[in-house]
Amino acid sequence: MAALRQSLRAERPVIIDIGCSSGAMLRELRKAFSKATLIGADYISGPLLGLAASLPGIPFLQFNLVTCPLFSNSVDAVILLNVLEHIEDDVAAMRQAFRIAKPGGVVVIEVPAGPKLFDIYDKQLMHFRRYTLMSLCEKLQRAGFLIEDRSHLGAFVYPAFSLMKRWNQRYKDQPDQIQRQAVAKNISLARTNPAMNAIMRVEGALRPFIRYPVGIRCLVTCRKPAR
Repeated sequence: MAALRQSLRAERPVIIDIGCSSGAMLRELRKAFSKATLIGADYISGPLLGLAASLPGIPFLQFNLVTCPLFSNSVDAVILLNVLEHIEDDVAAMRQAFRIAKPGGVVVIEVPAGPKLFDIYDKQLMHFRRYTLMSLCEKLQRAGFLIEDRSHLGAFVYPAFSLMKRWNQRYKDQPDQIQRQAVAKNISLARTNPAMNAIMRVEGALRPFIRYPVGIRCLVTCRKPAR
């Protein structure tokens, strides 16, 4: 949110949250940008139906980002949180994000980091890949973007996280049922861990002053060149 607040130039921006899922980001955007026109989008219709009832006044669209139906140069900001790893042709998705952004528009992207940490959790969540920060930025630059800021998230918890991911890799040859049980246990532990939430808050407060060299996620803010 801080990255978007610093980068947006339009007084009344049009912001689209692609992969809006639970609507948490849209709720934050509504508080932070009271003059903005917000749009929610997702590949799956189920979440959109619920969000349409709970977030009146926000239009919701269902589409595949690779074949995005929006007009070119139509939005001031595109938010892609936990989206690109689910798309096989992520470069095509980046090009679509570039196309729909207005000249000078901003795109904020978050994806899982560490290709060597790909495990059953990624498999069960239908991830095609995990990224390095360098490879993500290179792909975005090839799509035409200018990189404005890049960092990692979860640097402070990375040692424990990487150990857990490598532990999970033991299950890669196990039946799907056992893999699903292991993933469900990991999700439950993460949700009930107040220490991790506190650590992430501290890390976030320090992020304006520190560029973390490692982490569990990659965060990039990029811009479509102005004409």
